[in-house]
Amino acid sequence: MKVLKAIISIIVVLFFASSSFAHFGVILPSDDIVGEKDPKRITLKVYFMHPFEQEWLDMEKPKAFGVLIGEDKISILDALINKKVKGKNAWEAQFAIKKPGDYIFYLEPQPYWEPAEEKFIVHYPKVVVQALGKEEGWDKEAGLPIEIVPLTRPYGLWVGNVFQGVVKVNGKPLPFADVEVEYFNEGGKVKAPKESYITQVIKADANGVFTYAIPKAGWWGFAALTEAKDKIKKDGKEYSVELGGIIWVRARDIK
Repeated sequence: MKVLKAIISIIVVLFFASSSFAHFGVILPSDDIVGEKDPKRITLKVYFMHPFEQEWLDMEKPKAFGVLIGEDKISILDALINKKVKGKNAWEAQFAIKKPGDYIFYLEPQPYWEPAEEKFIVHYPKVVVQALGKEEGWDKEAGLPIEIVPLTRPYGLWVGNVFQGVVKVNGKPLPFADVEVEYFNEGGKVKAPKESYITQVIKADANGVFTYAIPKAGWWGFAALTEAKDKIKKDGKEYSVELGGIIWVRARDIK
């Protein structure tokens, strides 16, 4: 019996260890640049997952899902439709582009309990879609508790371009913030030679600014992490909360 318990304990530890890759909130639009000749309705896919490993996690319906257009914040929470991806809970929405400009889509999730790390995770992802030739507003803040404000225009990126952003918490730069970077490895085509290649890690400078050179075409997620001041209670015990400010950008190859 003792041997059986030991084996079960080892299996549980190994299972959690294999599931301890970086977590990312994800908003992926069907395109990051909508031209005059493109369809004016885009699809937004909303996930909570390990992007490089292509492992989805169950995601409850978000608390908030909206878009910032100029000075206007519009809730599109009711547009979300529940989808299943690999048996996990995910979401999808359709959005109609009606006027030129930069559209900043953002999300506030329900807290996610991570038993492997004994903490809650609350990630606030966003993505910018440029529409109909007007490039204005991509560096606006969505007012999230933690947020990456781009210093590089977050669309129209070539492979090899440098992406730069500043990490802000409650509107103020967060010095020396940890920033995790992952490739959305669609179809699992890219194989990491070692585990360390899965999640790239950057440390922001004293002004909260980080820099990363994009090595491959596709979608890249940048997640700035910090610990919340408040804890969340579960089963009578208080647990820490990881806050993540995330931005997704797309790079294309020069052909």
